[in-house]
Amino acid sequence: MSRPSITDLERKYLLDAFDSGWISSLGDYVVRAEDQLTTIASSAHAAVVSNGTAALHLALLGLDIGPGDEVIIPSTTYVATLNAVLYVGALPVIVDVDPITWCIDSEAVREALTTNTRAVIAVDLYGHPADYVLLKELCGQAGVLLIADAAESIGGSLHGMPVGVLADVSTFSFFGNKVVTSGEGGAIVTEDAELDRRVRKLRNQGNHENRRYFHDVLGYNYRMTNLAAAILCAQLERIPDLLSARQRVVDHYDRLFEGSPALTPQGRAPGASASPWMYSVQVEGAAAAQRDEIMLKLRTEGIETRPVFNTVQSMPYLTDFRAHPTPIAHNLAKSGLSLPTFPAMKPDEVEYVASSLLRACAL
Repeated sequence: MSRPSITDLERKYLLDAFDSGWISSLGDYVVRAEDQLTTIASSAHAAVVSNGTAALHLALLGLDIGPGDEVIIPSTTYVATLNAVLYVGALPVIVDVDPITWCIDSEAVREALTTNTRAVIAVDLYGHPADYVLLKELCGQAGVLLIADAAESIGGSLHGMPVGVLADVSTFSFFGNKVVTSGEGGAIVTEDAELDRRVRKLRNQGNHENRRYFHDVLGYNYRMTNLAAAILCAQLERIPDLLSARQRVVDHYDRLFEGSPALTPQGRAPGASASPWMYSVQVEGAAAAQRDEIMLKLRTEGIETRPVFNTVQSMPYLTDFRAHPTPIAHNLAKSGLSLPTFPAMKPDEVEYVASSLLRACAL
């Protein structure tokens, strides 16, 4: 499905961090990575953390969201979005996604807003930015916070505005399969200096700013190591090339699937420039068993695929939630799959995946 692009630059920075002796959460590369992120996201503040889930958790904590609060989330997303809401004791309100972009449906958000709604988490599914223009308008009118789960969309933009400044706060993931990786890692970016201060305190065990080993709030060990940050710095320097290489793969898939009645790729909204993370399609008319059979067939041909995420309300441990009708998300969960997408994919490999998938759909 994915293979990280690791070069001599990552090795050079990693060994430099190693040789410096600063291998934990203090070191030049941590500061450097945060500075690079503010530039890429055009944001005033960036705080790196241990992973993308921690970033979401800290964003909610930093915004003082907790028990009694409702947080609207899309039905189609990785489970970390749901889990972060549960971590803070808030009530997840689950809504459907847009049939074209597969991101949270703005009209469904409008219908789900109540006097208890504190935040909306928009997920940039598979790298496509959500409809932040309408979402920001809705949230502004309702006095609700807008959070961007941009785990998959670094390098993307909407109407020329980069992912990272489209919401009140945005979170990134740098897991090994992401466009930019540090192995494990994440970040919170925001224009809000006070929120950034709270996030930094919470990621460091709630340590008092001026009194060593005195913790005046409940905190967490969510710090990124200098070693991980060294890898991240190299990746961030290389982000134009990483995006370009992935986009080449995505464009090739688009050409190969154009006009196919069997497949519908994830669509794109006007003004949106998606980060080319993972190419995903729907198998038209397929039930889950048929989709799974196609995936098994591809597996026998040496091609790994992934199903589109199950609806979050289908998770058996979720007991306290409110869900609105989600027919689009349910259809995606049974008929969607993601294809291998990574910078080193060669044109003939893309063609092999595409032709194998089309043959499997015809069986």
